[in-house]
Amino acid sequence: MGEQPIFSTRAHVFQIDPNTKKNWVPTSKHAVTVSYFFDSTRNVYRIISLDGSKAIINSTITPNMTFTKTSQKFGQWADSRANTVYGLGFSSESHLVKFAEKFAEFKEAARLAKEKSQEKMELTSTPSQGGTVKRNVLSVNKPVIKKESAPGDLQSPLTSESINGTDNDRVTPDTPQHPEARAEPSQNALPFSHSSSSINKHWEAELAALKGNNAKLTAALLESTANVKQWKQQLAAYQEEAERLHKRVTELECVSGQTTGIKSQKTELNRTIEELELALKAKEEELERLKAEVESANEFRSQRDSLIQRLQETEVRNQTLEAQLTDLEQRLESSQLEREAFRKSLRSLLELLDSKIFELNELRDALAKLLEGS
Repeated sequence: MGEQPIFSTRAHVFQIDPNTKKNWVPTSKHAVTVSYFFDSTRNVYRIISLDGSKAIINSTITPNMTFTKTSQKFGQWADSRANTVYGLGFSSESHLVKFAEKFAEFKEAARLAKEKSQEKMELTSTPSQGGTVKRNVLSVNKPVIKKESAPGDLQSPLTSESINGTDNDRVTPDTPQHPEARAEPSQNALPFSHSSSSINKHWEAELAALKGNNAKLTAALLESTANVKQWKQQLAAYQEEAERLHKRVTELECVSGQTTGIKSQKTELNRTIEELELALKAKEEELERLKAEVESANEFRSQRDSLIQRLQETEVRNQTLEAQLTDLEQRLESSQLEREAFRKSLRSLLELLDSKIFELNELRDALAKLLEGS
């Protein structure tokens, strides 16, 4: 698209009440962006403001418009095409002053663009008129030469094939012009007959120049025709935009008739919005609490996982210790059995030793008795 934003600000948008033409009707619930746009294809400036996807301002700046500051923070202008008056409420006086300066600047630019367009239209219409005047002057100033040169050589090029003139602009051989000049060839026929070749060359050069001028005029005519087509297309676009704006005005008039119901609905909606905001705030607090609980649950889960891992490691160590304990019990039991067998063998050995000691004691006693008896 050739339309680009060149300045933007924020303001509350109002329109004049179409019924009373006195009261202001707000078209936006809050401050919205108001922008100046420049359309390079049509060379126009527009003020556009959108509330969501809805266009609440679509005003084309014309040289006849005037932006009026009615207070320190409020300004207005009338749009005859939209058949309404727009009002803007700014947050500060500096924003209002800046917007008014831009309005005056773009209004002057629109005036200059309009003047240039008018000058261009005048220039495109001037060449065709100049070509007609030039052909009339040539037809008036050259009758003598045409009579003195060969008619077949000089009169045949000066027709509709070479010069875009009308039947009234062409000079025919039978047309009586400058009778006092017609008497001169009869007296000076001999000198002109000697210089007819040079005259032919001269007028052939003039004819070539006329053909070149004719080509230029034809190109200018084609360019003006193209410009006319472009202007027709722009006019059709303007008409379509005007119809769309009229429909929009009709819709706004229908909407303005329902202002009372809309105000009550707006109050109810504001209450509902406040209730929903409170509920939303409570839900947000609950959500924060749940998030904290989830975080603590995650911490407990990580602690549980670490405890489970430690428990598994403890169970593995316990199983290892149990295996070692079983082995030790088996070894202890075998050692006890060996010890019991050793005790039994020791007892038997002691008994055998006691019996041997007893026998030795008896033998000693017997030897003692023998010694005593001898």
